Amino acid sequence: MIDIKSLKENHKTSFLAANLEDIERQEKELNDMLESDPSMANLASEEMSNLKMQKDAVLKQIDDILNKEKEEERFPNEIVLEIRAGAGGEEAAIFAANLAAMYTSYAEAKGFDVSKVHESESDLGGYKEVVYEIHGKDIYRSLRFETGVHRIQRVPATEKMGRVHTSTASVAILPLRKKINAEINPADIEIEFSRSGGAGGQNVNKVETAVRLIHKPTGIDVRCTSERSQLKNREKAMSILSAKLSALKEEEERKKYADNRKSQVGTGDRSEKIRTYNILQDRVTDHRIKESWHNIEAIFRGEIDPIIEKLQEVSS
Repeated sequence: MIDIKSLKENHKTSFLAANLEDIERQEKELNDMLESDPSMANLASEEMSNLKMQKDAVLKQIDDILNKEKEEERFPNEIVLEIRAGAGGEEAAIFAANLAAMYTSYAEAKGFDVSKVHESESDLGGYKEVVYEIHGKDIYRSLRFETGVHRIQRVPATEKMGRVHTSTASVAILPLRKKINAEINPADIEIEFSRSGGAGGQNVNKVETAVRLIHKPTGIDVRCTSERSQLKNREKAMSILSAKLSALKEEEERKKYADNRKSQVGTGDRSEKIRTYNILQDRVTDHRIKESWHNIEAIFRGEIDPIIEKLQEVSS
């Protein structure tokens, strides 16, 4: 059953909904005419056939648009990329910065819009935590398998004995969907404002524009410092909190059915160890699919298409 009302409310299908209504009105007029004058059957039959062809064409266009919308909802063109240093101290923070450069370079090379939402730098210029918003066609479809724990094995620049250190960083890829799957009770949110080390000018350290949201039931903590206004930072932080709560809900659903359905490329859990970057051997290994690639320098420059394509191939 076609819901004309909802088609009219959707700006992408409103024009087609009006066409559909007009065709259905003409069909009704023809049927009414046939009831009152059966001798017009031959003439009406040809007209009915034309109307049916028009209606089928309009319905196909509507169907194509709605299917595309469903696909975009499943694989949206906007994500939050969150990277956190794990075990390994300063070396882990430097690795987190390597991963940040890798993903942002990948996105920028494709012409995507990359904006930093929040950063917490380490003493040597790495990241304890960094959060980005990335907008671009198929960005979630491309990077959705990057969520998890990444591990690096290398000799740090500060290591005098030449020993190999192992450090980790966690990556989370959160889709920013138009339809929010998680309801947020305002009473569950604690809001803190602070001075931002933002984009310069008189605004820096004088106005409390930085926003921190704490979702009390889950303990999820979201910070946004990238915008010049408190309102914009709050809106962006709420959007990220919604994405995190939706991801948490989806993860709980996945765990419920984990015994019945296991993905070949892992669980999608951010605590799952997914990949090792071995600098001495110039090798990146994805443990989920037991595949390796060489030339880490190029990979850290964002040349990760071969990895992404292989993961897509295995998952399909």
